Amino acid sequence: MSKSKKNGVDPHELIARYGADTARLFSMFLGPPEDSALWSDAAVDGAYRFLKRLWAYAQGRAEQLSRTPTPVDWAHASPALREIRRELHLHLKQADDDYRRIKYNTVVSAGMKMLNALESAPAEATPAAIELAREGLSLLLRVLNPVVPHIAHALWEQLGYAAKYGDILDAPWPTVDTAALAQEEVEIVLQVNGKTRGKVRVPTRALYDEEQLRRVLHGSAEFIRYVGSAVVKRLIVVAERRLVNVVV
Repeated sequence: MSKSKKNGVDPHELIARYGADTARLFSMFLGPPEDSALWSDAAVDGAYRFLKRLWAYAQGRAEQLSRTPTPVDWAHASPALREIRRELHLHLKQADDDYRRIKYNTVVSAGMKMLNALESAPAEATPAAIELAREGLSLLLRVLNPVVPHIAHALWEQLGYAAKYGDILDAPWPTVDTAALAQEEVEIVLQVNGKTRGKVRVPTRALYDEEQLRRVLHGSAEFIRYVGSAVVKRLIVVAERRLVNVVV
């Protein structure tokens, strides 16, 4: 879009049709501020649909969130809820980093991923599920507030966060729970004599416990297929790369 080429788009028309938040979200999602971008009606519609999803998700849980919060021991919550909470804090970390780098398009992307994670939660009304939605929306609204301040402010008030934290403009910036990022299991690359043979899921702690790692590997289909009864001379573990090389 350029004045010289007379192909600019009047933002007032966009705001009148979709609202100011859609215009802001669309503009920030186009790319880094220093880059040029092409107009896309589909992208505008996509931004509008995202905000409608956010509103629908929040309204669908407004009654549950009006209840008194219940303390949750996340270490003993269901694996599905723990994984969703991990995703939320992982994307929060991305958004926090990208705000500092002035990468607003990836901030918006992180917010979209957070909503995807919340929507993927099991449809249950357990205390842990309700508290996951409460925490997740609290994080998401604060992440999106600089981008879409009108809808963020409205939902912050409606869902009761203002009563606890004050106005969203005064609320503390969310912090990443590093404990939530920990994984009980990880997927590792299995190599045999330096050749990649597949991937195996192992307990995270097994990367630092060779005896446990050997037990897990011996029970995996990939190990049985490519190693079989051969004598394992050595295991080379590269924990930071999630890679194990079996030398036979």
